[in-house]
Amino acid sequence: MRTEPWESPHTPQEAEIVERLDESDTVFTLKLRFTDTARHDAYDFEPGQYNMLYLYGVGEVPISIVSDPEHDDLLDHTIRRVGRVTEGIAALRPGDRLGVRGPYGRGWPLRALEGKDVLVVTGGLGCAPSVSVIQYMMRRRARFGAVTILQGVKHYNDLLWRQRYEEWACVPRTRVLFSADVGGPIWPWHVGPVTGLFEHIEIDPQHTLALLCGPEGMMAATVKALRKRGLADSSIWLSLERSMHCAVGQCGHCQLGGKFVCKDGPVFRHDEIEPLFSVKGL
Repeated sequence: MRTEPWESPHTPQEAEIVERLDESDTVFTLKLRFTDTARHDAYDFEPGQYNMLYLYGVGEVPISIVSDPEHDDLLDHTIRRVGRVTEGIAALRPGDRLGVRGPYGRGWPLRALEGKDVLVVTGGLGCAPSVSVIQYMMRRRARFGAVTILQGVKHYNDLLWRQRYEEWACVPRTRVLFSADVGGPIWPWHVGPVTGLFEHIEIDPQHTLALLCGPEGMMAATVKALRKRGLADSSIWLSLERSMHCAVGQCGHCQLGGKFVCKDGPVFRHDEIEPLFSVKGL
């Protein structure tokens, strides 16, 4: 049964850090459990949704939930140290506690993906919001057609979860391709924009849905490339990032025209936001 956000959407609930994993020098994953057992057992979410993580006395940030909603007991959040709150959260260790409220927003279109070929294009840490949906498909592989994952990074040292990608590449009817803007002596894959990988794949535009996540410029370039290959805007889904503060559509910081990224997204179908997507200042 799906749970609703907490009784008050502004009240964080206490969660304990069960495990902490360093993914790179600046990226780490926290595995969380609510200290209220009943609340933890009742908690549910969809791939693509996010929680607001609250560091007591400092502030809170929106972070995607990376776990599988049915197979994982703990709530995984992968975080990059980029500001005061995330720097403070990075100093926490197993046993420490923080506040969590959520889940919030609209996730990936799981029902629409069933029976379709799925193309996942991600860039940088944009892979975090897409990891849960990839994992979801891999654990329910028979429900989906061919799955192609294109992962782009700025620098070859930025690639996270290499082992996980290698495991997915071994799953039948699944391809995983990498690109880096800056390659290196130990980088055996494509060097250049992630859209350069399109030369190595085939897309059936009538039978494919595309899921994009990453820097907005990269997603705009990917949308352009997909249109050239005949994919309709209604077959392209994007996870957007904005300055999300309240998570319930009240503060207006994340407003995109008549929509709020925090509650109407962060996942949108491209034709829903096409006039405003990638417009500077919005």
